[in-house]
Amino acid sequence: MTVRLADIIDVLNAAYPPRLAASWDSVGLVCGDPSEGVETVTIAVDATPAVVAQVPDGGLLLAHHPLLLHGVDSVSADTAKGALIHSMIRSDRALFTAHTNADTASPGVSDALADALGLQVSDVLSPVPDGPALDKWVVFVPSQEHVTASAVRTAMFAAGAGHIGDYSQCSWSVPGTGQFLPHDGAAPSIGTVGTVELVAEDRVEMVAPASRRAAVLAGLRNAHPYEEPAFDIVALQTVPGQVGLGRIATLPNPEPLSAFVARVRAGLPATSWGVRASGEVSASVSRVAVCGGSGDSLLAAVAASGVDAYVTADLRHHPADEHRRVSDVALVDVAHWASEYPWCSQAAELLRNHFGASLPVTVSDVRTDPWNVEESWT
Repeated sequence: MTVRLADIIDVLNAAYPPRLAASWDSVGLVCGDPSEGVETVTIAVDATPAVVAQVPDGGLLLAHHPLLLHGVDSVSADTAKGALIHSMIRSDRALFTAHTNADTASPGVSDALADALGLQVSDVLSPVPDGPALDKWVVFVPSQEHVTASAVRTAMFAAGAGHIGDYSQCSWSVPGTGQFLPHDGAAPSIGTVGTVELVAEDRVEMVAPASRRAAVLAGLRNAHPYEEPAFDIVALQTVPGQVGLGRIATLPNPEPLSAFVARVRAGLPATSWGVRASGEVSASVSRVAVCGGSGDSLLAAVAASGVDAYVTADLRHHPADEHRRVSDVALVDVAHWASEYPWCSQAAELLRNHFGASLPVTVSDVRTDPWNVEESWT
């Protein structure tokens, strides 16, 4: 049975939601017809000519790094990337990218890195909000107008308020006393101009997506009995979910930094970059932060996380130097490609579990690390 490209995309988007991608990123389908069938899937960190050559005709290449990350105005076949796309289209090969959405998802790139090192993930290093921005609405409705209070709730629900997870029409209320003094020109539905009025009111609360603010306000005003309804709109902090960059993990047993560096070297594919570390070689390591790909932007989070060591890639001289001046957390720097390569097996397992034997899935053995010369110092 041939699997449609659209069905594979649905599985990948569920595991690595596009909404988790950074605003500058380019993820998703690069070339290919979602309505057509896919014979095989090949997974790699990068879409290079050597990797594409391994993709059978009619197959899909799932790559971590975008081939077309920056804006382009041509995919002419006389350019390197254009030639690659032309060759894929001619042979009915598709290309799909999961980049920062795979970095952030749970499980994602950093989970695969931790697993490759024999670590047990316990937390997200730099969590990000997982859900829409929400408002909390507080509306004051006269309690003697029970039908009207119900109408206000109904109108706000219809406008998109009151949803919490798998529940709808969620609200809360408590009785109280409202006070107001109508002035000349007012047309109060309760009370008279020039007289202070005390009214039994219900305080009604509910949440709504910030994107629905105008619609919820319109519904409230249309249903509320007052000429000038009293209400508050409070923008809520979005609660961090179990997604984000990097992971915090633990070792089965504490070990000295020297042994931990050896563990990292053994757990990842060999590269000319190798593994380099900064720290006290005899220091005990039991709690570790990891981040697949370039990770020096997370050094502040690492320093505050209470870990003993941090494994990532592309650590630059000055950020690493500044970190070592203010923190005892050891740094373990590996090749960018090596830190993300374990994700390929994670994605392969995802697709194999979903499609079984109907979709052959292969992890490319091509090393796409651009550094290919190693010099031995004597």
